[in-house]
Amino acid sequence: MGDTASHGQVGYFLDFLGGIIPLDFTSHAILMVTVWFIMVPICILAIRFGKPKPTFHGIRVEIKLANPEWWWFSTHKFGLYIAIGLGVIGAITALIVSGGFSGSVHSVFGIATVVLGCAQIVSSWLRGKHGGRYYLDADPGKPETWRGDHYDMTPRRRKFEAFHKTCGYFVGFCATGAVATGLMQYPVPGLATVVLVAALAIFALAATFEYKGYRHDGYRAAFGFDPEHPYNKARSEL
Repeated sequence: MGDTASHGQVGYFLDFLGGIIPLDFTSHAILMVTVWFIMVPICILAIRFGKPKPTFHGIRVEIKLANPEWWWFSTHKFGLYIAIGLGVIGAITALIVSGGFSGSVHSVFGIATVVLGCAQIVSSWLRGKHGGRYYLDADPGKPETWRGDHYDMTPRRRKFEAFHKTCGYFVGFCATGAVATGLMQYPVPGLATVVLVAALAIFALAATFEYKGYRHDGYRAAFGFDPEHPYNKARSEL
């Protein structure tokens, strides 16, 4: 049940927690900055620079959270699940406190960010099967056991990658716009400094990892540099 405590703040009493949970623009701002300028960048840096250096056979163990060989993928996947979930909570918080959709520039950027973020999650469910000549239970001598959307780079997989990567850039743009307009509309002491420091840290880390050569081709990291792999054949000039 909602209880208005002050301007821009709403409290909700939750029996199982035994108290009032305050909802206000400050908590919304802090949550969204944490999600879009800390959590999401970490997930992106993990998958961009965390892939192992390609070997001939690639990664043979199953893609699962328990296998450290896939830590970069697990961090990206489950980290974004959590981040987008918190982003949805942040959006709901703003809608409750403001009494609905305000139609401001900030609200448009914010809704676009959350919607596109959710679209990223949904698109990941449609990426298809992994496959692989040397993956898990595949028999290197039996091509019928290798098949997979990622391994064969089927149109389904290509469409997923085209959407997922492009949509990611738009999410970043909208998130930046949402945070910038939000802080102009409702300044939170010190939060702008956090945003600036986080942005500079992301830039520095990305530049450093790029310089050190930590960015490896995703297909070759996963399946290996065996020249007989379908997508390695298609890019034999690289």
